[in-house]
Order: sequence, then C-alpha cells, then structure tokens
Amino acid sequence: MNQRFFEELTKILPRERVKVDEPMENHTTFRVGGPADFFVTLAKKEEAAAVLRCCARQGMPYYIIGNGSNLLVSDQGYRGVIIQIFKCMNQVECEGNLITAQAGALLSAVAARALKEGLAGFEFAAGIPGTLGGACVMNAGAYGGEMRDVLKSVTVLTEQGETVTLQRHELELGYRTSIIAKKNYIVLEAVLELEKGDPESIRSRMEELGQKRSAKQPLEYPSAGSTFKRPEGYFAGKLIEDTGLRGFQVGGAQVSQKHCGFVINKDKATAAEIAELMRQVSEKVEEKFGVRLEPEVKRLGEF
Repeated sequence: MNQRFFEELTKILPRERVKVDEPMENHTTFRVGGPADFFVTLAKKEEAAAVLRCCARQGMPYYIIGNGSNLLVSDQGYRGVIIQIFKCMNQVECEGNLITAQAGALLSAVAARALKEGLAGFEFAAGIPGTLGGACVMNAGAYGGEMRDVLKSVTVLTEQGETVTLQRHELELGYRTSIIAKKNYIVLEAVLELEKGDPESIRSRMEELGQKRSAKQPLEYPSAGSTFKRPEGYFAGKLIEDTGLRGFQVGGAQVSQKHCGFVINKDKATAAEIAELMRQVSEKVEEKFGVRLEPEVKRLGEF
C-alpha cells in the first residue's frame, strides 16, 4: 500500500470513506472484479477537486464510477484509486419544470421525483440501473428517449480541477458519447428540463416500460445491461441471435437466453470469462455478417 497517498486521502475524507484493497465485485452490476488499491466515496463536490489534486501530486491513476452498471473490472482489480460518486451525492431538487440532481442520484430516483412532481419526459430512464452522472457521460437512452432530450445543463469538474457548467448545446451528445467522455470530465450535477404532464399518464408509461423490461431483459442475473453498441443499420441482439449464439457460454458467462444483446453472469463467472465471451461473440458475428460489434461496456484493469 502507498502509505503516503493513504494518509493524504484521509486528510481529505473521513477514514470510513477510504477503503484499501476493496473488491470491485461489490461495486459493479456484473458482480465481478478484483480489488482496487484504493476506493473512495465522495459526499460533496469540493471533495472531488481535492481528491483529484491529491492524485495529481502522487501520480496516482483514478477512475470514476457511480453504480458500476456499465463496467467490467478485471479479476486482477485496479492499480489506482476508484472514486465513487453515488449514495453520498444523490440529492434531487425540483423547481417548476426543472429538476436539479447530483451525479450520484440513481436514474430511477430522478424518475420517481419527476413522477411525484407531475413532470413528463424522463419515463424512458426509470428502469436504467445507472446514476445520473454516468447517464450524462454516455448519453444513456432507452425506448426512444435519450439524455440529450431532457438535459438543460451539466456541471462538471475538469482534469485541472476547474468547475464548469456546460449548456445542452455544448455537451456534444451523440450515440453513447459526449464532450464529458471525450475530455474526461467528472459530472457533479445536472439540470433536467421536463414538461408538465398528467401524473397518471406518466405512471402508466413508467409501468408499461417496466413490464417490457421484465419481459424482455434478463433482470434476474447480474449483467451490465446492453453489452454491445448498436451498429448502424442493425440491432446487436438480432445479429447475435442470427449467428446462433443464444445461450452461448464461456465458463459462467452466457449470452442471455432471454435477450441476446445481454451478456450475463450466469454462474459465478470471472471477468476474464465475460471478456472472452464478448470477444468470441464479436468475432463470430463479424465472420457471419461482416459487422463488427463494439462493446458498450467499459473495461477497467488488465485483460
């Protein structure tokens, strides 16, 4: 352990929010991943800047996570510090048709607040298992809706430790990308601009999408959601199915029987098994259709 770095961290954060050799399987929805050298949880934006300065002084690599819902951490873990923005930074406030939420707020919680306030437009995100911060980074979307449809502004921390608020037109929101991802900004909070709606209609739409998810997605198994990006002109799940890979398995990792776009941790899979399954799926689909599937899931650590 880097004792000096540990001591610097505990000057910034309470000791209970600084963990050493923390198993990442506890912090990813795939439920796999070896230990991170350091794992810190932030409670306010000032801590983010202080931790980044500390990392810069010590030359310590870092990676930001929320709920770990789009992440595959290697079995060897991560040599550096994982900075988690989640339950200690999850406040959600509403004024008129604007919802302001911290980066660690779950999308489901933001959607629930929108429903309570009678605000429409965020129903698509109610079942996405990630945080608002991660959703802004990757312009998360589902069922015809995307974050770019509802984002008014996002407040970020730059790598230089400067706090900047970016307006919608500055975010460069595309398919699973943004200026935030391109420049390694850290999301601190976001403002959503929604529309006044009928609470019963909003509730009905959320329930309808929830039922669709339950019927079509393997929610009973650990996964990272949709495993591959949608190739232009195709659907990843359909390509995988048509390649004959429904139920295809490597060790404890499997292409879901329920939805071929999902790789699941069916039976105590390792990160290596999941990564190998993804590699083989991509290779076999390209052999059959000439289409290269790109992973939507981020990989962290050595594979």
